[in-house]
Amino acid sequence: MAAVTAAVSVPTSTSSSSLGRIALERATFPCPDRSASFQKTFFGGRLNNSDAALLFARVRTVPLNYRQSVKAQVTTEAPATTKVVKISKKNEEGVVVNKYKPKTPYIGRVLLNTKITADDAPGETWHMVFSTEGELPYREGQSIGVIPTGIDKNGKPHKLRLYSIASSALGDFGDSKTVSLCVKRLVYTNDQGEVVKGVCSNFLCDLKPGEEVTITGPVGKEMLMPVDPNATIIMLATGTGIAPFRGYLWKMFFEKHPDYKFNGLAWLFLGVPTSSSLIYKEEFEKMKEKSPDKIRVDFAVSREQTNEKGIDDIITSLAAEEGIDWNEYKRQMKKSERWNVEVY
Repeated sequence: MAAVTAAVSVPTSTSSSSLGRIALERATFPCPDRSASFQKTFFGGRLNNSDAALLFARVRTVPLNYRQSVKAQVTTEAPATTKVVKISKKNEEGVVVNKYKPKTPYIGRVLLNTKITADDAPGETWHMVFSTEGELPYREGQSIGVIPTGIDKNGKPHKLRLYSIASSALGDFGDSKTVSLCVKRLVYTNDQGEVVKGVCSNFLCDLKPGEEVTITGPVGKEMLMPVDPNATIIMLATGTGIAPFRGYLWKMFFEKHPDYKFNGLAWLFLGVPTSSSLIYKEEFEKMKEKSPDKIRVDFAVSREQTNEKGIDDIITSLAAEEGIDWNEYKRQMKKSERWNVEVY
């Protein structure tokens, strides 16, 4: 099962409608006038013949090996307007990206590496902490690259693999000198009956304290933590997709910051195959004890529950009950930085 991470940030304004709340609470949602909204957004009213003469269209296609799409732009002559400066809802200010690259990586050391799933779980998940000595500044929601030792089947050094950071910017030790990962050991049997081990996941899970690890990054802005301390943040993850949200939640409930105090609602949905695969459960329980009105945690256990569907499927069906087109609504939320997804 691929690790999936999705976050929905709900504005604090009481006038804003939230499909995230609809889909997960099954609340009533006031349907907007879709036809009027579409006309305003894409057409801006009817066009007469003279307007039509001023139109032009531009089409661009993306190579098929990535995704095929067509973008069209239609404009009319209009008075010059003041450019609107977009203010990001994410904690982007001062974010560092790609400080360390494959040719100039950072060499950290393993401080801790421990298995966090039960012995009878279908697969192993490990939590590991690496030293950075404060030289790898990152934000909650970013990722780092790891380059495993050794060479590939072609005799070349292994390429880096990306992993979501599973700690807050302060790190598990609270001194901004460490970075943590949550890694599932990949082992499977192929069609020829051969046991195949994932190169980087096994390298990481086998590391011992004191050993070196080659790190690149940090990278990514898609999953940066929402800047609004009063927002409702709905987090959906499967397996090790929990990593960025652990960083969020530590900052919200375990740390003190002079410029940040979380007063919103954090609602986490974590999907795992079995109860023995649940990770960080004790941490979530402590958070609920500290701030019972600010956090909710729900688990979806796929092999023990018979009514589970995929994230997109269930939200689509629940949205339809309220007369909402989920794909269109999701597009609007993504545009306003309220819907963010990463899949590795």
